[in-house]
Amino acid sequence: MLTSQRKREILDTLTRDGQVIAKTLSERYAVSEDTIRRDLRELAAEGLLQRVHGGALPASPAAADLSVRENLSSPSKERIARTAAQLVAPGQTIILDGGTTSIQLVRCLPKTLAATVVTHSPNVAVELAGHRDIEVILIGGRLFRHSMVTVGAAAIEALGHVRADMFFMGVTGVHLRGGLSTGDLEEAYVKRALSVQAAETIVLATIEKINAASRCKIGDIGLANSMVLERDTPADFVAELERLGITVVLA
Repeated sequence: MLTSQRKREILDTLTRDGQVIAKTLSERYAVSEDTIRRDLRELAAEGLLQRVHGGALPASPAAADLSVRENLSSPSKERIARTAAQLVAPGQTIILDGGTTSIQLVRCLPKTLAATVVTHSPNVAVELAGHRDIEVILIGGRLFRHSMVTVGAAAIEALGHVRADMFFMGVTGVHLRGGLSTGDLEEAYVKRALSVQAAETIVLATIEKINAASRCKIGDIGLANSMVLERDTPADFVAELERLGITVVLA
């Protein structure tokens, strides 16, 4: 079998099963595991999968630059944001992650809402300027321009003084075995720290992030208490989340 054909079949298997195991592939194609690992390295370099220990997971297309993500699944993000905004009650303290879905969520909040919003996203803070009854707490730190959020030790230290009712988390990958992930290590640390400071973590994810993974793991799937997902999210995926005790809200 030609290498190109084997790679196509590996990608087909990855799409069908949601993961591939190097040992299983080496036995299937009667080649060494080193050969399979080389195939996976080359496919990962093309952005077609995400390598993990022992194999690979589907790569998330949501790890692109902010300007690209702003146009990715925009109507879907609006539906998810609108549904998520309905979960916010007056008087609550909520943490809003950075990202385009969080911006949409702010736009869906009632102008009369009285609440407190903690965020490490300057863009989210600016979007909240027109909500006069919302107290905005902006977490400082080093600006990570890819996502326009603050990261680093200063951000994590400041977060230790916050207590919130809910944290709306943005991710680039949601995978039952690979967990919640994003594209940057420091950003992953901050997202996990934000989750610790909230009574409930709610993950917002459009369908292209489902059964996909990015290179930096935020935490296991159980880090989420709830998820707001699109209505056409695969039913078996939703059922498995619910079996794990995660509340699923479909937008």
